[in-house]
Amino acid sequence: MNICHVVGARPNFMKIAPVHRALSQYPAVRQFVVHTGQHYDFNMSDVFFQQLGMPAPDINLQVGSCSHAQQTAQIMSRFEGVVLERKPDLVMVYGDVNSTVAAALVCAKLGVPLAHVEAGLRSFDRTMPEEINRLLTDQLADLLFTPSPDGNANLEREGIHRDKVHLVGNVMIDTLVRMLPATVQSLSTELPERYVLVTLHRPANVDSPEWLGEMIDVLERIATRVPVLFPVHPRTRQRLAQRMNGNLLPAQLRLMDPLPYLEFLGLQRRAAVVITDSGGIQEETTYLGVPCLTVRENTERPITVTEGTNILVGRELARLPAEVEKVLAGNGKKGVVPSLWDGKAGDRITSVVLRSLGGAQ
Repeated sequence: MNICHVVGARPNFMKIAPVHRALSQYPAVRQFVVHTGQHYDFNMSDVFFQQLGMPAPDINLQVGSCSHAQQTAQIMSRFEGVVLERKPDLVMVYGDVNSTVAAALVCAKLGVPLAHVEAGLRSFDRTMPEEINRLLTDQLADLLFTPSPDGNANLEREGIHRDKVHLVGNVMIDTLVRMLPATVQSLSTELPERYVLVTLHRPANVDSPEWLGEMIDVLERIATRVPVLFPVHPRTRQRLAQRMNGNLLPAQLRLMDPLPYLEFLGLQRRAAVVITDSGGIQEETTYLGVPCLTVRENTERPITVTEGTNILVGRELARLPAEVEKVLAGNGKKGVVPSLWDGKAGDRITSVVLRSLGGAQ
C-alpha cells in the first residue's frame, strides 16, 4: 500500500504530522511526502518538519511564490510526473492551499484515488481563492474527512454522497495536543506579563494600503494600553515596509520575524487575546480557551464562533480596541472545545484509509 501526502504551506504541516504518524504504525503502508515548495522561507517551512518530528519531504517540487494561476499550473505539471513514476494507491491532500487543488486535479485526470483532510469547510465567499480550492477539491475527492458537523452538512448540500464523508475531528488539534507541553521550554523569559498577539496575511487585508494603514493605527492605539506582539508574515512585511516608508513604530508594538510552530504556539497559549485573519489560529485559540478577534467578514470555521472563543469583528477596525478592552477587563468570550477535537483525529483517519484500501498489517 503506497500513500502519497502532498503539502505546500505551513498549516498543512501541522495537519499531515498526526496522519503520517498514525499510518507509520502499519508495516504494510509505505508513505512518501511531496512538498510543493509553495512556502519556501525556512521559518515558514523546513523548521516545522523538524519540530513536528517529521522526516524531510521525499520530493520538493520547488515551485516558490508566483501568481495563483502560475503556482497551480506549475504544481500540476511537476506533480503529474511524480504520480506517474511513484504510482500511489492514494494521494492525501490537506486544507485549502493551491497545492491541494493542484494535486486534486492531477489525481482526477489520472484516475488516482484522492483523500481530502479538512473537507467541507465553507466561508461562502468566492472572492477568497481558498474557497475555490475547497469547493473543487471536495468535488474531486474520494474520501472526505471533516473536522466538524458543519462540514458534513455543507457536503451533503453540495450533492456529495455521504458514504464518502467521514467526521473525524480536527487534525490540527492533534498536533497542538501533542506539542503543547513543549511550549513551556520554547517561551522567552523576556515576554511581557500580558500582551496582544497579532497575525495578518490574507491578501484581501494586507494588499490594501488603506486597510493596512488603518490596522497599524489601531494597533498603535491598543499598544498604548498593552504590548502588542506581531510576528510578521513575509507578504505582510513587504506591504508594511511600503506603508511605513522609514517611519518608526512605537516600542510597545513589537514587529517580529515569523516564528516556528512551537514558539508561536507558546505565544498563543499565554496571550490575553489574539487578533488574526488566519483560519487555523481561530481553531487553536478555541482549543486553548484564548479570546480571538478575527478581522474578516466571514469564516470557514463557524464552530469557532458558535462554540469557541472566536468573534468576527469584520474589516471595520474601529471595533477592535473596545473588544480588546473587554478582554483586559475580564469580559472576554468564553467557549468550549468542540466534539472530537481530542487529539485522535489522525487515528480515525487512518482507520478509514485502511478500510478503504483493503486493510493493512
